[in-house]
Amino acid sequence: MQQRKLKVGVICYPSLGGSGVVATELGLKMAAKGHEMHYITSSKPFRFLDIHPNIQFHEVTIEGYAVFKYPPYDIALANRIAQVIQSEQLDLLHVHYAVPHAISAILAKDMAQSSIGIITTLHGTDVTILGHDPALKNTLSYGINKSDRVTAVSRSLRNETIELLQPTTEIRTIYNFIDEEKYYPRDVGHLRKELGIAPDEKVLIHISNFRKVKRIPDIIESFRLLDQRHKAKLLLVGEGPEKFDLEKYVKDNGLQDDILFLGKRDDLPELLSISDVMLLLSEKEAFGLVLLEAFACGVPAVANAIGGIPEVVEDGVNGFLVELGDVQAVADRVTQLLNDPNMHQQMKRNAMRTVQKEFSSESIVAQYEELYYEVAAMK
Repeated sequence: MQQRKLKVGVICYPSLGGSGVVATELGLKMAAKGHEMHYITSSKPFRFLDIHPNIQFHEVTIEGYAVFKYPPYDIALANRIAQVIQSEQLDLLHVHYAVPHAISAILAKDMAQSSIGIITTLHGTDVTILGHDPALKNTLSYGINKSDRVTAVSRSLRNETIELLQPTTEIRTIYNFIDEEKYYPRDVGHLRKELGIAPDEKVLIHISNFRKVKRIPDIIESFRLLDQRHKAKLLLVGEGPEKFDLEKYVKDNGLQDDILFLGKRDDLPELLSISDVMLLLSEKEAFGLVLLEAFACGVPAVANAIGGIPEVVEDGVNGFLVELGDVQAVADRVTQLLNDPNMHQQMKRNAMRTVQKEFSSESIVAQYEELYYEVAAMK
């Protein structure tokens, strides 16, 4: 018997970042299956370049009041969620990040006097950072324990959450995924010319939100340590609080011709398609969605063996794992890849196979859809 189509409220950060990408890509896949997806956010999620007729956006607005030092966004969000629960007759809520979104959703459920179910997806920093903050730890536990179902994007994050918070709600691992229709190898030789990359130059790439946790100075230092026989460019893609200082450091060290800051870009598949190696040297990483994006485009990775990264990167198969802070090991592994074309080609093939076999959108979306029906049935 065919199950009915659901009305799902989605609460996420609309900005660049893994959680926003997954929340919007999942919504697009669910909309294509016929479900109504209602996004309740402060602004339209950045990935919604081509809106789907089954997707609606409900903006959260907030006025500034002199009595408040900071605008009470969490309260305004809860109020808007409650309105949408009632006006759209939602079947369930899917919130990305326990704090503040699960807290707002729980309050909204009470305000709307609704029995609606809540799914909370943990993405990383809501646990790895906020969970260690005494001022927020109990709030985080409350948001998780009051959710009807909780998922984590890696086994590593699930285990850390259980160890840190000892939740009463079961936590399931549902991995991230990417849209294979967007991420695949492309012939984009013109892009190399536009970026001033010579035909014989190798290309390393890093994509992030340029925060300290991403340890971009380690990436720059690893690049400096590369075997100088290799002509290479390093592409740093993204925006963030560290960008200004990093640009100054690169210029002060005379590296501006070889390290290119490209800012926020919409052509990530094209940039990945001209790249030879992805670098991800974070000190905390619950999953590393950019690894999947790189793999789908045939780009092996050199990454730190921390968090959920070893669940994606298999050392010596689709990339290399190194210890945190070991920039010489990074340079050695990259050099090894660039020196051995046969190894590089095999890792390219293995990287694409990893996405197809273990992180396909069809498989991951099916897991979420099953969970949606499970929670909707509780209402």
